[in-house]
Amino acid sequence: MAKKTIKEALVQEYTRCSQDPVYFMRKYCYIQHPIKGKIKFDLYPFQEDSLIQLKEKRFNIILKSRQMGISTLTAGLTVWSMLFNEDFNVLVIAIKQDTAKNLITKIRVMHEMLPSWLRVPSEEDNRLSLRLKNGSQVKAVSSSPDAARSEALSLLVIDEAAFIDKIDEIWTSAQQTLATGGKAVLLSTPNGTGNLFHKTWQEAERGEGRFNDIKLHWTLHPERDQKWRDLQTELLGEKMAAQECDCDFISSGNTVIPGELLQWYQENMCKEPIEKRGKDDEMWIWEYPDYSKSYMVVADVARGDGSDYSTFHIIEIESMTQVAEFKGQIGTKEFGNMLVNVSGEYNEALLVVENANIGWAAIQPAIDRGYRNLYYTYKHEGVHDAATQLSKGYDLKNKENMTPGFTTSSRTRPLLISKLDIYFREKACIVRSQRLIDELFVFIWNGHKAEAQRGYNDDLTLAFSIAMYVRDNALRLRTEGMAMNKNAINNIVNTKGAYKQSGFQGEDPWKHKIGNDNEDLTWLL
Repeated sequence: MAKKTIKEALVQEYTRCSQDPVYFMRKYCYIQHPIKGKIKFDLYPFQEDSLIQLKEKRFNIILKSRQMGISTLTAGLTVWSMLFNEDFNVLVIAIKQDTAKNLITKIRVMHEMLPSWLRVPSEEDNRLSLRLKNGSQVKAVSSSPDAARSEALSLLVIDEAAFIDKIDEIWTSAQQTLATGGKAVLLSTPNGTGNLFHKTWQEAERGEGRFNDIKLHWTLHPERDQKWRDLQTELLGEKMAAQECDCDFISSGNTVIPGELLQWYQENMCKEPIEKRGKDDEMWIWEYPDYSKSYMVVADVARGDGSDYSTFHIIEIESMTQVAEFKGQIGTKEFGNMLVNVSGEYNEALLVVENANIGWAAIQPAIDRGYRNLYYTYKHEGVHDAATQLSKGYDLKNKENMTPGFTTSSRTRPLLISKLDIYFREKACIVRSQRLIDELFVFIWNGHKAEAQRGYNDDLTLAFSIAMYVRDNALRLRTEGMAMNKNAINNIVNTKGAYKQSGFQGEDPWKHKIGNDNEDLTWLL
């Protein structure tokens, strides 16, 4: 057999590298180790398997533990793709510019350490980009809504996708840049539930949508054992270790209501409505009016800029059961009339409307139509006293000192959030709506303020918080009012009058003998 020439051998080797990224990376890719210096990138079996999937599948989502070498693997995939394709355009989106810069550095080092016959000379090389003479290039940018607005992409990599603000907007923008057949990789450790990364992962796990799912749990790493995992708990804390090591969505994040509790509500209480109303099924109903029960309708009105929704809940007061819910984009006047209509339908329910922003416009139809059971707030510092209002029923006095609707202020908002937390932790409310639970999964602590993650809404959440706040006052009134009634009637039955002392049955003042009949006066309560 004739001996191969050097040129033939190189051509054969080049061809093999171009067809097999695993072989290419194992044999020719080096990394700069902080202690060991220049070392070959010796792929672990889970990294090999991941690389094969990244090559074969167009859309991939990677849920990973910390320090699994996936950033290095992504750098290697980028180098391989740029070498063996002309005009291959890669965009990397990272949380911070430093993170983006580090990835470009890995790509640059890996490219520079290739043998000369394999390396394509660079044409442009700076901190955040690398362009080769074959027209292929990679750029790295920090996250912003416009980050993915660029020329057509061959490969889009979004690093730590679960932590990027407005990731939904970024991904929407990316659709056009990938329209020519480009690939996408979303990779991250978990960061709570309900965000785009979590939803996309769930869909991929169920075999839905376009994404191929790759899960890299810490146990896949051959150099890690339980001793290493225990050390992570010691270093990071239990919650952070679950996020960073165990790929645990539920334990991760910074939700106001713990994810584990929300999952319990989702599994044990949420159910499909018995009826959906509206052109887009905006109103969900779980229970029709029961004329023996008392209800409240609690509403949050959209600002009117198209970014949020008008919402309301219908709550059975005694059991704090959610019986109906609305979430939709609707004209303010139309929304106000809807509130009056559904409040009347549910036994002239107490109508509570948050009066900030343009909430007044939704309250006005209730005033114009003379709706008698409208909630009022004391003007002085936005004081709320549902007990006083409910005790007086429809005949509120001194309305000149009160304003229609519920006033949310810097004083009352923390109280609302506290009430939300208490009710959920004590499982003192019955929640039927998956829409509400979805909002709560992205309702987080941002510093000291509780609010929706950027790009998400909290309209249902705030309306429900107001409902619980008002409901507490309502039940307090009920207890106080019954005690007052009982004391008043005791005064009556213990004096000479229609019911004489001689009419008592035993020592119970509530049991009377009227003529030949026995009468139980507890109905007066």
